[in-house]
Amino acid sequence: MSFLQSIFGLKPASFLGVDIGTSSIKIVEVSKALQKPQLKTYGILETYGHLERLNNAIQTSSLKILENETAELLKTLVAEMKVKTKDVVASLPQFLVFTTLLELPQMTSDDIGKSISFQARQYIPLPISEVSIDWLKVGEREDENGVKKQLVFLIGVPNENIKKYKAIFKSAGLTLRALELETLSLSRSLVGDGNGPVAMVDIGARSTIVSVIHKGLPQHIGQSDFAASSLTQAIANGLNINVRRAETLKKQRGLLGRGGDYELSTLVLPFLDAIIEEIRRGIKAFQEKNPETPVGSVILSGGGANLLGIEKYFSDQLGIPITKGNPFFRVGYPPEIEPLVSELSSTFSVAIGLGIRELV
Repeated sequence: MSFLQSIFGLKPASFLGVDIGTSSIKIVEVSKALQKPQLKTYGILETYGHLERLNNAIQTSSLKILENETAELLKTLVAEMKVKTKDVVASLPQFLVFTTLLELPQMTSDDIGKSISFQARQYIPLPISEVSIDWLKVGEREDENGVKKQLVFLIGVPNENIKKYKAIFKSAGLTLRALELETLSLSRSLVGDGNGPVAMVDIGARSTIVSVIHKGLPQHIGQSDFAASSLTQAIANGLNINVRRAETLKKQRGLLGRGGDYELSTLVLPFLDAIIEEIRRGIKAFQEKNPETPVGSVILSGGGANLLGIEKYFSDQLGIPITKGNPFFRVGYPPEIEPLVSELSSTFSVAIGLGIRELV
């Protein structure tokens, strides 16, 4: 069974979408309904030790995840949420996964599978016996000679990481039904099957993922190590204050400071510019192969997308519309959380995409 596929007999009526990041765990419980899936409850557990020491992160880009600690955090959050289901669809962060976009001649799905097993060796720096391989057909294009090629998205996950995820959820008393690349979850919750193409920018605590989505499928994925914690550290170093205080100032003032606050925004701009360059690279890579299909907008998500003033700054630099993604349009939710939707949208985009995976 492919690691991306669901493991179901009788499909449950509700799911937990679990997004385990480097500094937080986000969970939503979503149930099946007639018109659209219904959000039953949500929860987030944040840690701040990662700001001071990388080893205090829940998981890191060195492909390590703290099994026992993460299982205990999951238990705590699930108990607080009082969820009604134990069935989980969980995300795989980009830094735990090897991905690339391949161009293959027209062939059957069986032949694609055979070809992928050979192609993967060129792109995955581990013995193939230690990696689970999957693939997704994401489109077609004609090359300069008019020959039609299939675009196939290759995904490889080290078996060790899959084993760890299974152990974590088992220890937490939950049933892991499926694992999914977080980019696919984001696309489901923020873009859907819209034609696009759009660029999605997920600004997490320790990395930023830039993907170009067309017709609901990824056409490019890039990564930058500049992210939300980079901004916090820049403020801490520039103002000679501790990182907790720097984090508070960042959330309060963002890029909107004037007078004495202006220094705050100038400290973080070089790091935002590095993220913008990654966006430009992603758009350029897509446009080179699709010159007649321009990327028309950028959708921001992740905790870093809540930085005050970021949408205007990105729009001024890139010259295209920038919006903050809203995954809540894909689910029904209690009216009492309406005032919080804008603030919660960037944080829960991946979790909602996971929660609705089997319900839409």
